[in-house]
Amino acid sequence: MNSADFNPVQFQRGQKHSIDLSLDPWVEGVCLPVVLVRGSRAGKTLVVTAGVHGDEYEGVRAILDAYQSLDPQEMTGDFLAVPVANPPAFWNGTRTSPLDQGNLARAFPGNLDGSPTSAIAHVLANSVIAFADFFLDLHSAGVELLMPTMVGYDASDDRSRAAAAVFGASVLWGHPELAPGRTISFAKQRDIPWLYTEARGAGRIHPDDLRMFFGGVQNLLRHLHILPGEPTPAKTEMHLFGSGDIDTSLVANQQGFLIPEVELLEPVRSGKRLGHTVDLHSETVESFYAPRDGVVALIRQWPVIFPGDGMFLVTGLSSDGSTRPSGRRGRSPK
Repeated sequence: MNSADFNPVQFQRGQKHSIDLSLDPWVEGVCLPVVLVRGSRAGKTLVVTAGVHGDEYEGVRAILDAYQSLDPQEMTGDFLAVPVANPPAFWNGTRTSPLDQGNLARAFPGNLDGSPTSAIAHVLANSVIAFADFFLDLHSAGVELLMPTMVGYDASDDRSRAAAAVFGASVLWGHPELAPGRTISFAKQRDIPWLYTEARGAGRIHPDDLRMFFGGVQNLLRHLHILPGEPTPAKTEMHLFGSGDIDTSLVANQQGFLIPEVELLEPVRSGKRLGHTVDLHSETVESFYAPRDGVVALIRQWPVIFPGDGMFLVTGLSSDGSTRPSGRRGRSPK
């Protein structure tokens, strides 16, 4: 189906639908896979995307599992999802697209007359996300990074905050502002409440992360009254607050081999050394220091480092009284 012709209301209620949205002629030979479950009764629409980065797989599996599990006869409203939002990068196993080296998570709202990545962003934004009453973007740390298994929300939107509280993640991350170019930036511009996730990544799917992602989708569907029943939230063990923009991470200036000296979610003081790179004779090349008091929210796990690589990100704790995880300091949350 041509992406310009797609509208969920065209499809019959009470059924599941599988659609390929063609990106021809803007990105020749590329289609966005779309799965749609139309409830037997009208209600809200939850839109879910995954695979914006081609090396993040937890969300892909969670969407496929959710699609298989849903019964349209139980639903009041719709589930509209794109399990792989960036097919060129996905089939290449890379964060960015092999077609133009573009980062889809920096390309929204996109432009049909732009690069292939920009064209994909435009179609995804206007032919899918725009139909949402609530939007969820499933990310993880991919192959090169380590991030906590968590849900991020819009700290300026009560709808987003309330959804994060029942999503089922033990780590929450509130963002008072957003950098441009993201899926969630587009959603916010359309006044669509949103959440996103992160997880430990590493190019594989940890069963605990999949359980949280799948359960989070179910909880959101219940929260929006698309599915019957009540959400089953998790106990909040850590509540982060501040920028989630990994483009603001500490950046390497020289080539080297990384040796981290902190663990994920470890509290640090400004000036603490977070890690260093060495050359192949074990001599220190470069050291990295916390720019502020806070919590380590990202550690680069791919140890071969080149200039420009993001290394560490430190963010703050929420002022709501939430503290660091009990008995699991610094470890990726389960």
